[in-house]
Amino acid sequence: MINIERVIAAVCCLMMSGAVMASTTIPLKGTVIKASDPRIVYTGRISFANPDAPTFSYPGTQIMACFEGTSLKVMAKPMSGYFMAQIDQAEPFKVGFLAPKDSVVTIATALPEGRHLVKLMYIVEGLDLKPVFKGFILDEGRQLAPPPALPQRKIEFIGNSITCGYGNESIERSDPFEYETENHYYSYAAITARNLKAQHWVVARSGIGIYRNYNGPRTGNPDNMPALYEYTLFNDKREWWDFQRYQPDLVCINLGTNDLSTPNFDIKLFTEAYRKFLKTVRGHYPNAKIVLLTGSMLNGKEMELQQATLNELRDEAYKNGDKEVYRFDFTPQTGELYYGASWHPSIWQHEKMAGELTAYLRMIMKWW
Repeated sequence: MINIERVIAAVCCLMMSGAVMASTTIPLKGTVIKASDPRIVYTGRISFANPDAPTFSYPGTQIMACFEGTSLKVMAKPMSGYFMAQIDQAEPFKVGFLAPKDSVVTIATALPEGRHLVKLMYIVEGLDLKPVFKGFILDEGRQLAPPPALPQRKIEFIGNSITCGYGNESIERSDPFEYETENHYYSYAAITARNLKAQHWVVARSGIGIYRNYNGPRTGNPDNMPALYEYTLFNDKREWWDFQRYQPDLVCINLGTNDLSTPNFDIKLFTEAYRKFLKTVRGHYPNAKIVLLTGSMLNGKEMELQQATLNELRDEAYKNGDKEVYRFDFTPQTGELYYGASWHPSIWQHEKMAGELTAYLRMIMKWW
């Protein structure tokens, strides 16, 4: 007869000594669906250098699939960060890969039999986390169904922390940046896209500027948005982005807050850098409408300078024959709708911003 107490004692000794026991690993039950399965739909700037381990760095990246069965697990690199998950038409919820060995997360159980739709949106900035998606686990013997159709309307948002959703889940303006309080799903960009029933792809990073990142030198920073826009992953120049993979109908640029929000900026350098970047965006997207936005965080002299500069660039583009460059100003925040972390817009402020922008974009795009 096996002496259970001796077995337990032996296992404990091995664990305490640091020994690795392969036999202690319990295999996951179910059908494993690799990330390279063609029935999985991806949106956003994603590197498929390894098709079974696609990686990304921008918030708003989405992964979608239709599946059969009653449960669903997601596989990702440990410590990849946070996603918002939605099953069918149920309320979206937040899931995270947060621990060093946290590589499989169950996101649905006890579903009714039949076909279901899963949507995953990456909701934080992945520069440091380097997120990697590795696939799904379905019920034993089940498979993915044909892929879901994407909306025909397409938007690209280019921006900074406001577009990312920095601190929008906080209600204390004194809070620092934390992944736990950043949620792009509740950003003005994501809400506007849902309002308009459009795809939205995001190129945004907190602190980024057109020529000068937050509190940077008067002469500017080399790692600004124009310098990094050409690549698939943020701050990673190993892979050029193929702009033919996504041709938006509409591009919204929300940059300038970091260039101008602290003293020692040069408005001439800002203007010239924005002019060049606008030409770059137009070169990649010859048929898109481009909207130059001012965010909700600037006020006073800095806000007036930004608005005047963007008006000038819009007018200049029009005189040069580009009549599809537009301007839009968000209402500056006052704190009436609370502040998020580090004085950033709260979720309620983002909702207000989305309402304002949705109405304007409906008008210029005729997206009723």
